[in-house]
Amino acid sequence: MNTLINMNPWSFLEDVLNANSRAFKSIRARAAGRFPPVNVMMDDNAIFVDVELPGKSASEIELSLEPQSVTIADKPAEGECTWRRRLELPFRVNADKASAKFTNGILRIELPKADEAARHRIAISD
Repeated sequence: MNTLINMNPWSFLEDVLNANSRAFKSIRARAAGRFPPVNVMMDDNAIFVDVELPGKSASEIELSLEPQSVTIADKPAEGECTWRRRLELPFRVNADKASAKFTNGILRIELPKADEAARHRIAISD
């Protein structure tokens, strides 16, 4: 089977420039303070994420959960979102038991461990 390889050097350069543009856009957004501060805490049963969002309302925030990550983004009325924050989690979470509460500009997300990720004790027989 023959494979066609793109030998256009400009195509490679465009890919590099596009990747750099995305990276610097993210850095500029962080420097401008557009990413909200996030605190992450964990115990044996869950991860807790606190996001500082002064001046925002719950309807302006969008949360999405994957088996091992959570994404927090603004949800403007028009246009593309101005920031998005994705947190990789050290274990799978139980999406059915996940919860979020918005109080006084603080978004608190609770992400319980999935049953298969929870720590189990094993009895040792003689």
